[in-house]
Amino acid sequence: MKSISLRIILFSLLLSFIGCKQNDGISKTKMENSKNSIQYAKGFEIYKHQGFSIVKITNPWPEAKESFTYVLQEKNAIIPDSLKQFTIIPIPLKSIVVTSTTHIPALELLGVENTLAGFPNTDYISSEKTRKLIDAGKVREVGVNENLNTEVLIDIQPDLIVSFGLNNSNPTLDNLQKSGLKVMLNGDWTEQSPLGKAEWIKFFGALYGLDAKANTLFSEIEKEYNTTLTLAQKATSKPTVLSGAMYQEQWYVPQGESWASLFLKDAQSQYLWAETKGTGSLSVPFETILEKAQNADFWIAPGDFSSLKQMSDSNPHYNQFASFKNKKVYSYAINKGAKGGIIYFEWSPTRPDWVLKDLIKIFHPELLPNHKLFFFQKLE
Repeated sequence: MKSISLRIILFSLLLSFIGCKQNDGISKTKMENSKNSIQYAKGFEIYKHQGFSIVKITNPWPEAKESFTYVLQEKNAIIPDSLKQFTIIPIPLKSIVVTSTTHIPALELLGVENTLAGFPNTDYISSEKTRKLIDAGKVREVGVNENLNTEVLIDIQPDLIVSFGLNNSNPTLDNLQKSGLKVMLNGDWTEQSPLGKAEWIKFFGALYGLDAKANTLFSEIEKEYNTTLTLAQKATSKPTVLSGAMYQEQWYVPQGESWASLFLKDAQSQYLWAETKGTGSLSVPFETILEKAQNADFWIAPGDFSSLKQMSDSNPHYNQFASFKNKKVYSYAINKGAKGGIIYFEWSPTRPDWVLKDLIKIFHPELLPNHKLFFFQKLE
């Protein structure tokens, strides 16, 4: 399990990654003959052609200066010479290794979870369908993201490894490619808009030739999110909200342009750090937090804590906040999988509509009287 401090920072940053470099001049002609089918996501593009697709990862990591292009080849399709410099991936995939729990929901929703052959530290996976495959020995451990086990991966021989990079130095992934394995970068974690992050299901749909199914699934999520967003406009108040918790004398809160902050805004709440710039986390002295948020109506996502007592035992200063005294503290850490993995980190990127419904239920319960909280739970 990751530490409480890491969860706090991950929520603020993300809330919770090689291919060939893009040569825009060579592939531009092909792209001009097709329309990018991605609406909300800023980190990837898909261009459909007869017999093949071009997938361009435009934001593999924050502030990336390079992009990556892949060609997905259907059976017996002819790939133009101008595209043969890029990694060519035969589809549909029959086996895959993914490296983030955020990839698991897409595989399950598309009905291809049985193709998952390996994952780094399977204990992090919470979804019941995939856990059954793990328990049956059908999904192998492949090390950790920073040091994937090349020997195991060569033994598995997956059709594709979907990984991520934190910057342009990825020696582990370079070595895997030199070993003859196909590796594809995924940048879903860099997206900041709720629907932009969810739209990455189309990335996996393309890998399995299930574009139509992925489009339908995303359209349903989009409709649910936008319907809920419209419902939120009926709120007659905007409660004030505090987020995050202490770590080594500093309090980490989501910055105002982050994924987490946008949810709070869409749920018609007044997040007290909404005006800050940036998409990551902000380190704030405790005294500043207390001065600004002591009387906040709600406290959302206080790290990994699962009870008010656990919070106060960790830091007695938490008792000074009105939201704590009034028991209006809600955590994502209670709903866990069989091995302790937090379901919020796994499923929330794909189902932002569930996140938004939870927050509206918390802030404006009269608008969703029949909704049962899924990700967030009230701390007792």
